[in-house]
Amino acid sequence: MSQVVSAGTGKRYGLERVCLVWGIARSTVYWQRHHRETKGSRSRPGPLGPCSDEELREHIKTVLMQSPFHGEGYRKVWSRLRFKGIRTSRRRVLRLMRENGLLAPHRVGHRHGPKAHDGTIITKQVDEVWGTDMTCGWTDEE
Repeated sequence: MSQVVSAGTGKRYGLERVCLVWGIARSTVYWQRHHRETKGSRSRPGPLGPCSDEELREHIKTVLMQSPFHGEGYRKVWSRLRFKGIRTSRRRVLRLMRENGLLAPHRVGHRHGPKAHDGTIITKQVDEVWGTDMTCGWTDEE
């Protein structure tokens, strides 16, 4: 971009000046340039691993089908893959299971029902014995 000649003025303007006028960071220009060059290739850095994502997804589905349980978590699936000789990262297994809807269903929780009382206890007559929920304690001095 710094070597391109402006059609209107016939001058060369550097990348810094162009980005200043456009109101964008130079890193954005470099990122977009790199993104165009690597389009279609993997966007993740680092080595690919023992197999592609599609193959690993099929291995995960196989492990889930062979399991006697209804749902398995990603850590258990990851350890079973390691036992079969397929070494990959837990995060990759989690990502693939999440993207493909293979994660085990997890409990949201349940309602415990209405409370036994609203927190105030009124006796029907004087000097009647009543219970407490033991949220506070008394000492011998009290």
